[in-house]
Amino acid sequence: MTRDEFESKLAMILQDVAFGTTADLTDEAVAYWDGHRIVYATLAEDGGRVDREFDLGARWPEWRAWLEAWMSEPTFSVRPELQAVHDAASTPPGRGR
Repeated sequence: MTRDEFESKLAMILQDVAFGTTADLTDEAVAYWDGHRIVYATLAEDGGRVDREFDLGARWPEWRAWLEAWMSEPTFSVRPELQAVHDAASTPPGRGR
């Protein structure tokens, strides 16, 4: 599987799940759909919250076999911090929570 094939499949999956859901690629890395593109991010050591974005391109050669296997049995999590960003962005002006 090429990186483009992987990302195409992943994008389709992520667009079909609820906003705030991450694809749990490894114990320390996730991917999510931000409404426009796939975002790859590491998880913080203190509590597993989404932390820093990274470029998959740099890791693809090393992770390729792992991610191909992951695609056969994908795992997901709901991340409250991503849902909060989405909720805040979708609240009409003047209607704070």
